[in-house]
Amino acid sequence: MSLDTACTPTDTHSFGLSGDPAAAAMERPARRVVTDYSTVLGQVQAVGLMRRRYGFYVTKISLLLLAFAGVWVGFAFLGTHWAQVTIAVALAIVVTQILFMSHDAAHRQIFRSGKANEWAALLLGTGLGGVSLGWWHSKHTRHHQAPNQIGKDPDINSSVLRFYATDDAPRHRATAFLYARQGWWFYPLLVAEALNLHAQSIMTVATRRDVKHRWVEAALLTVRLGVYPAVLFIVLPWGLAAAFLGVQLAATGLYLGSAFAVSHVGMPTVAKDSKIDFFRRQVLTSRNVSGGRAASLAMGGLNYQIEHHLFPGMPRPNLRRARPIVRAFCAEHGIDYHEVPIHHAWAIVAAHLNRVGLSAALTASCPTAAALR
Repeated sequence: MSLDTACTPTDTHSFGLSGDPAAAAMERPARRVVTDYSTVLGQVQAVGLMRRRYGFYVTKISLLLLAFAGVWVGFAFLGTHWAQVTIAVALAIVVTQILFMSHDAAHRQIFRSGKANEWAALLLGTGLGGVSLGWWHSKHTRHHQAPNQIGKDPDINSSVLRFYATDDAPRHRATAFLYARQGWWFYPLLVAEALNLHAQSIMTVATRRDVKHRWVEAALLTVRLGVYPAVLFIVLPWGLAAAFLGVQLAATGLYLGSAFAVSHVGMPTVAKDSKIDFFRRQVLTSRNVSGGRAASLAMGGLNYQIEHHLFPGMPRPNLRRARPIVRAFCAEHGIDYHEVPIHHAWAIVAAHLNRVGLSAALTASCPTAAALR
């Protein structure tokens, strides 16, 4: 199933937000639901925002490939020198931007052909980024189908963090202590995210036979995750090679994780059995980041998360033009449209995680709650 197919609002149900007193007011009959989304979709189609942007993507991909090659030229030029750490940071930035581009291709934003998009995502994301398209596709499709919905969105199911309040209190004081402060160690934890993505990719390709292009992915991952560190340890002294690899992985994880986290963390969650219509489900659970073209460049278009969730197949450069259309519709219909600067979004994420974690810690320390467990 493609991401675009999975995200098409074919359902005509109404999904209510968990814990929101205005949930009843947000519910709409099926006919109204279709009208809301189709009205906005018709407006963006009327001004050509769903059309391919080949010039943008040819230029962007060419520049990324040149930057990727340039990083390795710089690597060869510096040789055995601790300034290689700066090259590692540059490589992390380029790799993250390549993964953003793979995200566009996986959403079929670049080419008309599904196969062309698929191969672009494979070569960019798996070949250069080291992240399995098969693993990412399965996980990300479920996220787009039910963003922030408990039990359905894999992005809020974690054994390490708590993204929403539950009745399952931590059983140990040490765990409760960590949960109560999880917002503060969330960002440091992101330094391991790139390593986690690589590990998940290897495990998926190695164990799941249903992965499309499994052997192609296996070959690409072997080259990307095997040859790359081998080159580092052959060319550089082991200490410097380890530092280069560690810095690159840490910077990639922090950059990528910080960009994705602000999209939904801290926004309303949807109870497992609740129902809300497609338009409101995507808008009310997503957050935009202000900053215009600069934010879009830095975040690979993820700053327009609301528009991306409504129109996952829309080319990245068109999202900013869809924004005023969506905002005007939301204002007219009394639908919250959340957009904040990036530093504010980071603070919201940390505060939300601390609040959720503290709630769990308080539950664990309450004798009455413990007796009822």
